[in-house]
Amino acid sequence: MNFHRKVLANGLRVLTIPMPSFESATVMVMVGAGSRYETRLNSGISHFLEHMAFKGTEKRPSAMIISSLIDGMGGEFNASTGKEVTAFYIKSEASRVELSLDVLSDMLKNSKLDPVEIQKEKGVIIEEINMYEDSPIRDIGDVYERLVYGDTPLGWNIAGGKDIVRQITREDFISYMKSLYSPHNMIVVFAGGIDNKKALELVEKYLGNMTRFDTLMFNKYEGKQEKPRLFLKSKKTEQAHLAIGFKTVKNDHPDKYPLEVLAAILGGGMSSRLFHEVREKRGYYISTSAESYQDAGSIVTTAGVDPKKVKEAIKIVLEEHKKIKDKGLRIKNVELKKAKEYLKGHMVLGLENSRSVAYFYASQELLEEKIDNPDQIMKKLDAVTIGQIENVAKKYFAEKGLNLALIGNFTSGQEFESLLKL
Repeated sequence: MNFHRKVLANGLRVLTIPMPSFESATVMVMVGAGSRYETRLNSGISHFLEHMAFKGTEKRPSAMIISSLIDGMGGEFNASTGKEVTAFYIKSEASRVELSLDVLSDMLKNSKLDPVEIQKEKGVIIEEINMYEDSPIRDIGDVYERLVYGDTPLGWNIAGGKDIVRQITREDFISYMKSLYSPHNMIVVFAGGIDNKKALELVEKYLGNMTRFDTLMFNKYEGKQEKPRLFLKSKKTEQAHLAIGFKTVKNDHPDKYPLEVLAAILGGGMSSRLFHEVREKRGYYISTSAESYQDAGSIVTTAGVDPKKVKEAIKIVLEEHKKIKDKGLRIKNVELKKAKEYLKGHMVLGLENSRSVAYFYASQELLEEKIDNPDQIMKKLDAVTIGQIENVAKKYFAEKGLNLALIGNFTSGQEFESLLKL
């Protein structure tokens, strides 16, 4: 798999990833805009704007008209908001890519942002926030990041706060878009059964006239941690949910791939070190992942366990971290190979559709110094050694950098503080 890259005169970047065997294609627009660019006064606006994008334009004045148009060509459309990027896409037959880009560009340039629709959508978003809060298995990640990154945009929930969402106006949306939705802060991606030359012509036609402007920059995260931290979200649940993690590095740091392999060894699959001890004996689910942003990162294990066994589970998770850190149970070559194949296999499976391929390339273009094809990433994973993994474990598995987030029917977090040892 290979890509072609072109930068238009206004700074708009265009990526094309031909996949000749595909009869479908995804057109995606990704913007360097997300919740970490927000303030206390507009927290949640990035996500809210994603909802409003398909609500109507001057040319297509209602959500029904847009959805009927896309349904009528057998396509699918959606959007997603993260802390650093927002993406809008339409996937369709390859022959319909011009219509897809027509609709996407129309939404970006001519959204009505009807105050009536804004008011209606506030209720939808508030119910979405309620849904997340009622689903601890999803909420635990947000609770953990609030603990790790504190009261900063990087630590805030992407959906925002209910009170703030209720106050957002049309003028807020316009101001927000004027601060970030510049063509040089956007990527247009075509992935699937597409022609490179034709795709470039279409982008020039529909988005080449956008005017470039200076965009808002986010404040870099510089928080320091000098001792273990714990946060309990007390909630009546049948299952306790926990997240145990350590701060690590930003997404272009040399330790990125050793940390990913380390995460796979700890909790990356059904044969990982933690799966058997926690999932099989004490709980319902467990997984470990290495997450990173442009200026910060974390390796975290999340689990759902029997409330009666939560202390035991915490001890087990930390013991497994300590074994690798102190080489008490050294990583074997067979374990290393299995972890690498797990990561490579999941990447390949994740790139089996054009939408995932579009996101894979666009996010690298926006967030990293250069784009790697999948085979290049596989080579970087293959190059990771046992020594590198043990070094990053020793470097980042430090007791003072330990974070424990909990959601469960507990009255106080004090009973867990004595467990924060490594």
